Amino acid sequence: MVQSRAFAKAGTHVGRHRQHRTVEAVFVPVSRLSFRQKQRAPKPFVPRASDGIATYFGESKLADRHSAATEASSAETTHVHGDRDTINATYNIVFVTAEVAPWSKTGGLGDVCGSLPPALAARGHRVMVVAPRYAEYDVTPVDQGPKKSIACHGTEIGFYLHQSKGVDWVFVDHPSYPRPGGIYADQYGVYGDNQYRYTLLCLAALEAPLQLEVNGSVYGDDCVFIANDWHAAMVPVYLAAKYRPGGVYQDARAILAIHNLRHQGVFAPKTFVEYGLPAGWNGAVEWQYPPHQRQGAYEEEGRAVNTLKGGISTADRIVTVSPGYAWEIQTPEGGWGMESMLTSRAYALNGVLNGIDTQEWNPSTDKHIVKNYSISNFSRGKAENKAALQKELSLPERPEVPLIGFIGRLDYQKGADLVLGAVPWLLEQDVQLVCLGTGDVSLESGMRWMENTYPDRARGWVGFNVPMSHKITAAADLLLMPSRFEPCGLNQLYAMAYGTAPVAHATGGLRDTVLPFNPWEGTGTGWTFTPCTVEAFISILGNALETFREHSDSFRALQQRGMQIDFTWDKAASEYETIFGWAKMDAPYCK
Repeated sequence: MVQSRAFAKAGTHVGRHRQHRTVEAVFVPVSRLSFRQKQRAPKPFVPRASDGIATYFGESKLADRHSAATEASSAETTHVHGDRDTINATYNIVFVTAEVAPWSKTGGLGDVCGSLPPALAARGHRVMVVAPRYAEYDVTPVDQGPKKSIACHGTEIGFYLHQSKGVDWVFVDHPSYPRPGGIYADQYGVYGDNQYRYTLLCLAALEAPLQLEVNGSVYGDDCVFIANDWHAAMVPVYLAAKYRPGGVYQDARAILAIHNLRHQGVFAPKTFVEYGLPAGWNGAVEWQYPPHQRQGAYEEEGRAVNTLKGGISTADRIVTVSPGYAWEIQTPEGGWGMESMLTSRAYALNGVLNGIDTQEWNPSTDKHIVKNYSISNFSRGKAENKAALQKELSLPERPEVPLIGFIGRLDYQKGADLVLGAVPWLLEQDVQLVCLGTGDVSLESGMRWMENTYPDRARGWVGFNVPMSHKITAAADLLLMPSRFEPCGLNQLYAMAYGTAPVAHATGGLRDTVLPFNPWEGTGTGWTFTPCTVEAFISILGNALETFREHSDSFRALQQRGMQIDFTWDKAASEYETIFGWAKMDAPYCK
């Protein structure tokens, strides 16, 4: 049995933000030796209103705040730049995630953690992904021998290793992970031990680089950890509280990647002991919500422990999945109570736009569609796939009718209710509408109502089917994405790669990726609307349908522009490399 190296006690808690440090325009690489010899003393703490208590600034207009924030912010908070020496450095990178496609996935988190690591490995980095082993997967991971003990939880875990695409995929084996229901919840609600399950994941991920030999050697303690969402947010906290005080991971850095700020890992105050933090570290995770956001059994005072708050406070850098989302989470409208903390750390916050898996989502090689095509023959390819889907779904085979698709969860975030709200008007416009998704029971019933009411114009597929999602993307002329908030979004990227024009709410990553069509300048890749109402949605749909019917040449040019955009993961990987360099320039977080 191998004992954990996280044995040191920490003194007083950190739980507060580091003071702003200016990032110079010229970057000088700093060696590992210089970090060991020249540790900088922590800068004095300057109290902020946001420390430990979420404040609310009142109502504001997103458009006004966006304009002001864009002018006031530095290029660092919205774009990622770096010099050649920083970009050419190589790192030991460890992703920590609750989901990783194709083995475990409920949304975009799984896609990112299944695609970005291979892109970084292809650029010369040594990359490990640590995720729970929820089931017996199709691949056969190799059991890595004796169980490892995890300090503070009094339990043991196992490591299973699978190697592919240049990545070491490490699955943490523990009885708490496999469940007959979903990953996080079943029909009765969220699992009561999720705090324990993902605290265990963080500790296991910190032990893997130290204990697990891969191809004859361990990763060691000079790593860059990428902690994804609240499930992994304790990684930077443990680095500061348990490892660095004991002389371990002095050269490591932790980057917190926020995919969806709405989910924060909030639990009752008494569960602080579940984290296994040293005495005095309560402030790293304690949180108090303002009255309008209080909910749950402890709603009278709004007190809680907030896992994501700990990660935001102690991470060396913070990354979101799009520049637009990096701005939105600093506003009361998009911050979910965390906007004050994130604003105070804006100097360390960047948005890096997600990419797409061009092996799985490529119209020229897609195995799920009837006719493969590229930009050179996309008109014919779209037409054949459209006819095939109409036939498969028993819709009238009419090439001149606009075929509109919706693919996504049927819930409030994705705006499925807006689609249903627009149906009475939309299906009177001589169009065909195909929806694919599952989620809220009432919205699922709405999809069934839609199909029963308009049997020759609409199909509502309740459930999720991977081949059908590809078929709809390839066949549709327009794809609907009326999400109320969308950190990045992937379906609009898939759509543009397949020559399908997205119609999206101007929020988060949708605003960054869907460029509004300008008929006079001949620019744009789709249509966006705001505010997020049925009326605004219908209005922009009218513009899109008019362009399809009355200006076919402009519509085809718009389709081609979308297919030409580079949404590969290699582009995102290069931006992450620059952020790694920035993280390495500063001394690691310490108490």
